[in-house]
Amino acid sequence: MISIYSGRFQSTDVLYVSDLRRGVRTFLGETHVLNRRQRTGYLVLAVFIVHIILISAQVTARPGASVLEAFTFGTLAEAQRLVLSGVHGMRSLWSGYISLQSVREENVALRETVAQLELSLQQRNALAQRAHSLQQLLELRESIDLLTLGAQVIAADATPWFRTLTIDRGTSDGARQDLAVIAPTGIVGRIVGLPGPRAAKVQLLIDRNAAAGALIERTRAAGVAVGVGDGSLLHMEYVSNLEDVRISDVVVTSGTDGIYPKGFVIGTVSAVERGTDLYKAITVQPVVDFTDLEDVLIVMSDDRLAQATGLE
Repeated sequence: MISIYSGRFQSTDVLYVSDLRRGVRTFLGETHVLNRRQRTGYLVLAVFIVHIILISAQVTARPGASVLEAFTFGTLAEAQRLVLSGVHGMRSLWSGYISLQSVREENVALRETVAQLELSLQQRNALAQRAHSLQQLLELRESIDLLTLGAQVIAADATPWFRTLTIDRGTSDGARQDLAVIAPTGIVGRIVGLPGPRAAKVQLLIDRNAAAGALIERTRAAGVAVGVGDGSLLHMEYVSNLEDVRISDVVVTSGTDGIYPKGFVIGTVSAVERGTDLYKAITVQPVVDFTDLEDVLIVMSDDRLAQATGLE
């Protein structure tokens, strides 16, 4: 039994292998035939395309031009148009970039020019203001019967306790202690301390230690204008409660202190109240802007000053 089945199994295997070989040969043969058919089809398609091209070369789309030539020309023209558009676009982009760079450079140059013009304008304005200030000072000098010496402010004391200025005139110019200093608008102060050869210190009238003989111009009520140390106001003391004093009354120098010439404006009354004692409480707003002083006049002491102040 075993041998019979073994023989059957061997014969079946031989048949299976034989059929497999036959199938492989058939597949290979069919594949070869298929490849040959594909090659033939490709060859026929190539011949057909060449034939179409030859026919197109002979057929004319319009007089003097073949279909192939028209197709080729149209294709190349479209390609040229696209390339030319790209070139024009790049050229425009580059031109825009160059123009932008040029505009930026022009803007920088214009900004520099504007800055220079603004600086020049500021310098011209400063010169014009200085000329106007000097003109006012000259007019004041010519309008008063006093010997004066022009001076320029070169420094200011920043401390709130002592309000002083430094001017560019000293002992070599004839400046000395307790000479009055005036401006076109009114009284500035007096020289204090020992002046140097080329500079002197001026105590402003608004300094807490400063004082000047004063009059109410309208009523001739006398008193003393003193600094209060706040940097902007004065008080007028020793004016009787019986005197007629009103807001906006002009306060001028009385000349009784022996320093300031008589009749120069100190300020205007900004507040007045009846005092608790014998004297009024009067606040005076100075007419001189002490923060904007550039040029002043020093009143030199001589016979004309004595006559102007009423001292004998």
